Amino acid sequence: MQHHLIAGTVFCLATASLPLYAQSVQNATVVLKPASAQHTINKNIYGHFAEHLGTCIYGGFFVGDTSTVIPHTEGVRNDVIAALKKLKVPVLRWPGGCFADTYHWKDGVGPRSQRPSIVNKWWGGVTEDNSFGTHDFLNMCERIGAEPYLAGNMGSGTVQELIDWVQYVNFDGLSPMSKWRQEHGRVKPWGVKFWGVGNEAWGCGGNMTPEYYANEYRKYATFMTDWNNSDKMFRIASGANSGDYKWTEVLMRDIPHQMLEGVALHHYAVIDWGNKGSSTEFSEQQYMLSMKAAWKMEELVNKHSAIMDKYDPAKKVALVVDEWGGWYAPDPGTNPGFLQQQNTMRDAMIAGMTLNIFNNHADRIRMANLAQTINVLQAVILTNKEKLILTPTFHVMEMYNVHQDATMIPVELKSPDYVLGTEKMPAVSASASKDKFGKTHMSLVNIHPGATQEITVEVDGTNYRQLSGRILASARIQDYNSFDQPEKIRPAPFKGASLKGNKLTVKMPPASVVVLELQ
Repeated sequence: MQHHLIAGTVFCLATASLPLYAQSVQNATVVLKPASAQHTINKNIYGHFAEHLGTCIYGGFFVGDTSTVIPHTEGVRNDVIAALKKLKVPVLRWPGGCFADTYHWKDGVGPRSQRPSIVNKWWGGVTEDNSFGTHDFLNMCERIGAEPYLAGNMGSGTVQELIDWVQYVNFDGLSPMSKWRQEHGRVKPWGVKFWGVGNEAWGCGGNMTPEYYANEYRKYATFMTDWNNSDKMFRIASGANSGDYKWTEVLMRDIPHQMLEGVALHHYAVIDWGNKGSSTEFSEQQYMLSMKAAWKMEELVNKHSAIMDKYDPAKKVALVVDEWGGWYAPDPGTNPGFLQQQNTMRDAMIAGMTLNIFNNHADRIRMANLAQTINVLQAVILTNKEKLILTPTFHVMEMYNVHQDATMIPVELKSPDYVLGTEKMPAVSASASKDKFGKTHMSLVNIHPGATQEITVEVDGTNYRQLSGRILASARIQDYNSFDQPEKIRPAPFKGASLKGNKLTVKMPPASVVVLELQ
């Protein structure tokens, strides 16, 4: 066994589990250009997604208002609220996903005993009782401090149903819907700003063509706000599936931009849709393919942004990546329709690299939503009855929340390659920002699972006097937090960086995420 001391924490590295290049060192250079900084990293890039899928809502967020075992507020777990407040979740998307286009919101308001049940046809075929609905979700968002993002039902719903929902949650005057809301115990409206007009209209949302969807969008969006536009909303069109560039082209061409605030994009890091592989028992080859699938986000953002730039050079319409993350085979013994999976250091790498991509494209990306918050796909929280654990992805997003609403600093990165057989990709990922207090933060990811990165960082025209940092690392990329070992992976102080004037030297261990603070 080898023992590597990292930031005061001993990690035991089993040499048999590491590749032959485990002791190799690579060199990278980063140049920060603060004088060129102009775009704000919208805090909503750090958003999350809560679908009625598996145990994300029921058993995750919501345990029911009669639970005597798990501390809760109106049925929502108190430990979940505390964790998401620590994460500084800025925006939360609900109720789907594919579920959104089968969801009828009026079934989820009023006395719980009188609510009809629904069969979740998309996710496991289970029957749910609508006990978690609009009031529960919006009140929960208030407790977290997150903006709600409601996904409207265009697939099986109607224009009237959606505009009734808008009126129910947003109208402060006298109307049938506002009166109904007050009868259900909420006097003041919530003022929901973010609205999705359908979801994955190219697939589970209706299998529409882009031309047909664009026309439907125009109809729905027309009735979603009042004529003088005093109650301005942020309407998000159902966007492309990964590399479907025609979809983005048609939406940007056919939808008047005064009716459109955001266009969505969905992309998952999947090895092979026919064989996604285990979330915990994976080879280095599978790790490489996962990371390349995640790195594909850079190409997708560039190409979709270029199309948007053609029709919207002022960048008024946001690119909203409202579903992203790693997707593997469900955990053995679980309902395959519940998409429950563990969360390893591989997922920490995906999260760190993807968030760096979003930060660096802050001129166009103004919201993103990790899929999903609890127990589903790349979750930040896992629950098991009264137990709760935080995943490596949670820790990355908590470390990175220093970038929220900070000014993005352009980064010039020269990275060595991570090479495995015939596959290769950049080994280092980076982004940086300056917050309102004048502090500079830089986030770095060493994607290589077997090589240390010695990174030289230069800052144009700025000298710093203070340096601190945090690191997330573990012995193996397959490591994860379990209910038996809930804190196996957690951030620790980082001592592998030194500062001299405007030059910074960083020594990053394999498969690690580091966030530095400079003053």
